[in-house]
Amino acid sequence: MVTYLCNIAGVSRQGYYNYFSSTQIERRKEKEKKDEVLRDLVLQAYKFKKRKKGARQIKMVLKGQFNTVFNLKRIRRIMNKYDIQCPFRRANPYKRIMKATQEHKVVPNQLNREFKQDSPYKVLLTDITYLYFGKGQRAYLSTIIDASTNEVLAHNISERITLDIATDTLKKLKKNRKVKLAKEAYIHSDQGSHYTSPTYQKLVKKFRLGQSMSRRGNCWDNAPQESFFGHFKDLAEIEQCQSFKELKKEVKAAIYYYNTFRYQ
Repeated sequence: MVTYLCNIAGVSRQGYYNYFSSTQIERRKEKEKKDEVLRDLVLQAYKFKKRKKGARQIKMVLKGQFNTVFNLKRIRRIMNKYDIQCPFRRANPYKRIMKATQEHKVVPNQLNREFKQDSPYKVLLTDITYLYFGKGQRAYLSTIIDASTNEVLAHNISERITLDIATDTLKKLKKNRKVKLAKEAYIHSDQGSHYTSPTYQKLVKKFRLGQSMSRRGNCWDNAPQESFFGHFKDLAEIEQCQSFKELKKEVKAAIYYYNTFRYQ
């Protein structure tokens, strides 16, 4: 019977008996114990500060917070084995909501994807994204981040996507006393109607900032900003918020975590 079943399963008779030998059983038990220890460490990093994390973030948290070094292959194996789910980013369906009128002005792309210039507070990136929460409710988040450090320097959240969401974010940047803008600092965005608006551009000049814009339809020209929104939506418990007040509180807490604790 054993020979017959081995033939069906495509394994050798010797291999079958070897698998169920006392030596191999003990080895599997030892390996399982080691994996359980690794699982507990991975879970500690995964739950650190109660924020979602993928394998790369877990690797950096383990090293930075728990003085433990694992390679990505091992972390992913443990996560797969014990069904520790990584958050997956969804594609950003945010569309341009308005077409620029003739009075709106597009400015050249000064950045040219040179995001890391070894000088903080020199290149600022900005954009707006949607946030769905509660029972089909929608809000909008505007941010300004430092291209060199990825730090969020200012943010503004609104239930409407009027021009104020962009101009108010700029004003919050100006009020942030921690931000000491470098000489010839400039702000880079897409060609959305908020940023081509004469009102917005006048405010940029008032704050003595230069302005740069991505080429039309080219999200790679503002890649770190787009990437931030993707990571942020993985990080923040947006869908759990039942009111706009709760949403604002969660956004503020998630940005604080991103700036203070999240490894880059």
